[in-house]
Amino acid sequence: MKLRKTVVLVGMMGAGKTAVGKELARMLAAPFLDSDDAIVAAAAMSIAEIFARDGEAFFRAREAEVIARLLRGRPAVLSVGGGAFLNAETRALISELGISVWLKADLDLLWSRVRQKTTRPLLRTEAPRETLAQLLDAREPDYAKADLVVAADPAYSISDMARAVLATLATRPDIVDGVDGGGKG
Repeated sequence: MKLRKTVVLVGMMGAGKTAVGKELARMLAAPFLDSDDAIVAAAAMSIAEIFARDGEAFFRAREAEVIARLLRGRPAVLSVGGGAFLNAETRALISELGISVWLKADLDLLWSRVRQKTTRPLLRTEAPRETLAQLLDAREPDYAKADLVVAADPAYSISDMARAVLATLATRPDIVDGVDGGGKG
């Protein structure tokens, strides 16, 4: 199996972009990259700290720069933050240099995964579940612009979801050479 372009996993916080991305990268014997990790390393502070100190607009600008740099490297599996794909320029660059895959999860599944996390600055509100619902409603039209969509099933393990993404990628010979998509999909 050979990855021809970077596969960019997009979707809401809690959709599984990082966990599924790591497993997908393992299956493809490709590097795994996480734009949030790259931002944290460059800034030497957490994303929550960046949001608190510099605001969301500053963070989004740095995020776009980091994603552009990562897309220009060798083909990999790249997980990006939930808001990254909302930026039209970032979407265009992903379309030009890679392929976007929306990990589409419903509100109940997302909430079950993020409700105990304290590292989500956008959910630091009086009503975090309602905030998550509002974010999902606002973001879905942009996520729907992804090149490929893979629905998250609550019954799927991380490996099942990675196999579903791999099976979807297998429909695109311009992205992956020699893939046997097998498994759930």
